[in-house]
Amino acid sequence: MPDPSPGFYDTNDLREAAKKRLPKGLFEFMDRGNEDEVAMRENRAVMERIKLVPRVLNDVKTRSIETTLFGKTHGMPVIVAPTGSAGLAWHEGEIALARAAKAHGIPFTLALGSMTKLERVAAEAGGTLWFQFYMWPERKLSHQVIARARAAGFEALVFTVDTPVAPGREYNLKNGMTIPFKFTARNTIDVLRHPRWLAGVWLRYMLTTGTPRYQNFPQETQTKITALPMGRSSNFCADITWDDVRELRKLWPGKLIVKGIQHAHDAVKAADCGADAVVISNHGGRVLDASPVPILTLPSVLDAVGGRITVIVDSGFSRGAHVVKALALGAHAVMLGRAPLHGVAAAGEAGALRALQIYRDEIDRVLGLIGCTRLNQLTREHVDMRGVFGG
Repeated sequence: MPDPSPGFYDTNDLREAAKKRLPKGLFEFMDRGNEDEVAMRENRAVMERIKLVPRVLNDVKTRSIETTLFGKTHGMPVIVAPTGSAGLAWHEGEIALARAAKAHGIPFTLALGSMTKLERVAAEAGGTLWFQFYMWPERKLSHQVIARARAAGFEALVFTVDTPVAPGREYNLKNGMTIPFKFTARNTIDVLRHPRWLAGVWLRYMLTTGTPRYQNFPQETQTKITALPMGRSSNFCADITWDDVRELRKLWPGKLIVKGIQHAHDAVKAADCGADAVVISNHGGRVLDASPVPILTLPSVLDAVGGRITVIVDSGFSRGAHVVKALALGAHAVMLGRAPLHGVAAAGEAGALRALQIYRDEIDRVLGLIGCTRLNQLTREHVDMRGVFGG
């Protein structure tokens, strides 16, 4: 029987393959956190200290990991998170990721900072598509992009609110991922040492569409990646407020999701402003290095909103067991960022498919091992938090 894994048995295998294939500067831009990377380490450490409590002697022969979000059934309780570097990890990697998500019956979130036009992703991949964006200081420019996403058929708008100012990420400066991006002796040698990426991604763009651009930026700000930053800066909007959420609710007829919530009171405010969902997130440890671990914030958010809105969580979910822990604590779904991105960087659409298959297999297996056959059977009684809080 042929091996269905193509050599990738867990998400770390995909990460290692991506690390080998990509130039160091690009891999670290995708993979690392911020400053001392405390938040990124704590995300993982806390996830490992949370334990699952099996209930035995239950018939688990027939299991399902299907879930429902916003009235729509999905193949499993995960969502591909927005990752702007997918189109640099693989040629038109956004389309590859979207197709993999569609094959697994889950939503795909296209990042504003993608290299592929949102209209092409909708036409060539399809599936359940969500669109993520940051607000520009010139609000009308953001509203233009939102109108494009609406016209293309995107079902949800994901407003990321946790980055009003630029994070540090000093490693980008050390690697030459600078402001603006320039080819230096150091990063040129780095690229030349990775000929598969050079030929399969960079040269392919140059021979077809030219230097990659931020294709979903408003026309007035759309520039080549060599003219805008890969590292510290972007067109950050330091004056975003809850009024922006209220205005988006008026403009967007689909589902409105506020991403980057880290306090229960803010989740309540999001609901009060008309949001349909929040994503509890510390951006995978890539923004505020002193931020709390999202899965620990999850119970207080759920208690505060009282079922008024959908609650999603991300940051640090590298195993199917981690997803099950969040669901048992009450999350409706989990967003996955790095693992699908590593998958597409390692092997394109096949790698993305494999990344999601790993989660599917692990979630299903863990569900059976703790004595459940359906996700709605999970409760907080399946979770032991003593390793986190003591006792």
